[in-house]
Formats: sequence, structure tokens, C-alpha cells
Amino acid sequence: MIDTLAVVGATGAVGRIILDLLAERKFPAKRLKLLASARSAGTPVRVGDTTHDVEVLTPDSFKGVDVAIGSTPDEIAAEFVPWAVERGTVVVDESAFYRMNPEVPLVIPEVNPEAIATHKGIIASPNCSTTQMVMVMKPLHDAARVKRVIVSTYQAVSGAGLAATRELEQATTAWLDKEPEANQVFSHRIAANLIPQIGSPRPNGFTSEEMKMVLETRKILGDESIAISATCIRVPVANGHSESILIETEKKLTADEARKLLAGFPGIVVEDDLAAKRYPQPRTASGHDEVFVGRIREDISCPNGIALWCVSDNLRKGAATNAVQIAEYLAKHGLKGAGHSGRS
Repeated sequence: MIDTLAVVGATGAVGRIILDLLAERKFPAKRLKLLASARSAGTPVRVGDTTHDVEVLTPDSFKGVDVAIGSTPDEIAAEFVPWAVERGTVVVDESAFYRMNPEVPLVIPEVNPEAIATHKGIIASPNCSTTQMVMVMKPLHDAARVKRVIVSTYQAVSGAGLAATRELEQATTAWLDKEPEANQVFSHRIAANLIPQIGSPRPNGFTSEEMKMVLETRKILGDESIAISATCIRVPVANGHSESILIETEKKLTADEARKLLAGFPGIVVEDDLAAKRYPQPRTASGHDEVFVGRIREDISCPNGIALWCVSDNLRKGAATNAVQIAEYLAKHGLKGAGHSGRS
């Protein structure tokens, strides 16, 4: 149990899911504080059976706050996280700003919970596309050590925010009606289209989103030797990221062995029956916290390869759920994590 939990960015798309999860999972906090910009100040927000008024985010907002979950853009996180840490608050941050800081643990609770105990006031939650891929990689890595990964992502518009979701809806209607389509959020029209760029270009020809998957994966698994190549694509899907992944391991794994390892891992659901047309899809994964895996097969291009398909709700396990799980760990084990003294 902790005394006070704050949610920063409480009125955003992910922030609202965080609030729903806190109520659903009966988060062990005596007091809840909702923080956002001045534009949202005073807005009443229902959390479970209680209504809370949103407060303006200021440095003094964190006095007496034990844990804060932040779901904000990078520039906001860069500003508010130091305010919180200075006042003794442990921050679970969902932005990309602190993820690759060597002093900040990057955590998926099912994968590397031990890293939480190394925090110095900040714990980062990974990129949504990284999270579901690493969840799939972890049991295979532990059993046979992953050498190489080739991944193509098919990322829903919800990952770009509420305005992006509205743009997909409006653009699809316009496309069907053969009317002009506006594209303000995306660089190209999204309806009935695929955009093979998420993030800004990097000198090596990859995008920032693709390099997040490379660098974050190595950090979470603690293995810089894993070779990873990613291609990230925005698709006209409302919610739920999909990934086609080829995983090459040192030790040979059969498809049945991989299937059993994945099915036995917490937070993974295997849906894998091609003949029955049973496999993960974004529409059925949306609204769930698990990572769904199917189309598991031995690769025919390399002897130790496993090819598979995975889908996850990017707003839940890819963002809100992962952050809430980290906060739950802190509430259970103390604010420094297992094996360290701290308030609890």
C-alpha cells in the first residue's frame, strides 16, 4: 500500500486507460491525484466510484506523492520528472525521454522486474512496439538464446494519439464517399493506405521508431549482441499493433517447443490454428492486456529460425497496463523495489 499516487497526463488517451485500470485492478493507494495542463484543470473525472478534479501540473504538485505515472510527450516529461524526483516521488515514465539513460531502468514487469530495484527515482516504460516483441522474445531467449530478429510492425493509428484516430475515421469516410481526404496528423493519407515511416529519419536509413525497437530491446534483455532489424509501418487500423517476427536462436527450437514456451509465459496468449483460421487480430486483441501470438512455425530460410505473428493493444500493454504493473510492483515491494528498503 502507498499513500498517494499521481497520474500525470490524466486526461489523455493513455491517461484515461490508466485511470480505468487503477479502478479495475484495485490499485493499493489511499489517495489519487490527477494532474494535467491548465487547459484541463478543474475537469471532473470519474475513477471507479469516485470523482476527482484534475489539478494543474506544477512543481509543488508532487509534495507528498509516493509514485507518479506519467503519460506525456517527451518535452513535458523532461520538465516534470525532475520536479517529482526532487520531492521524493518515484516516477514511472511512459515517454521516450529517459528510456536510454543508463541511470534509468527500462522495465517490462514480466521480463525484467529485477531492474526496478536499481532505480534512482525514475523507471521508464518501453515503446509499445518494443514491449510486445520483447514479451515474445523473452521465453525463447531464456530457452535457446536469441541471436537475430527481423521484425515488421503494422502499427495502429491510436499510437499517434486521439487526433490520429479521428483522422482515420474522417479519411475513411471521405475515401468511401470519393471526397477529398485531409491529412494533418499523418504525412500521407491514411485511409486504404500504408505509410512505411513512423518517426524521424536516422542517418543509417532507419527511423527513430525502428531504432527504438533495436536499442530498447537490447537494454531490457541486457544483451547488446542481439542483431535486430525493424521496419515500422503505420496501417489504417484503429487500435492494436501487429508484428511479423522472425527469431533466430543459437539452439534449435521446434515450433511445438516454441509454442509451449510462449503459452507458459505470463501475459502471453497463444492463438495458433491455421486450419481453423485461428490467429491473433487487432480487432479481437483490442481492449485486452495480453500479447497474443500465432502463426508459429519453423522458418524455412534458416535452420534455427522461428517465425510468428503477434498482436497487442498498444494503448494497454504497450503503454497503460505496463506502467500500472510497474507501479503495482513498487506498491507491493516498497518504493525501492524488492531487496531494498523504502517506504511501503
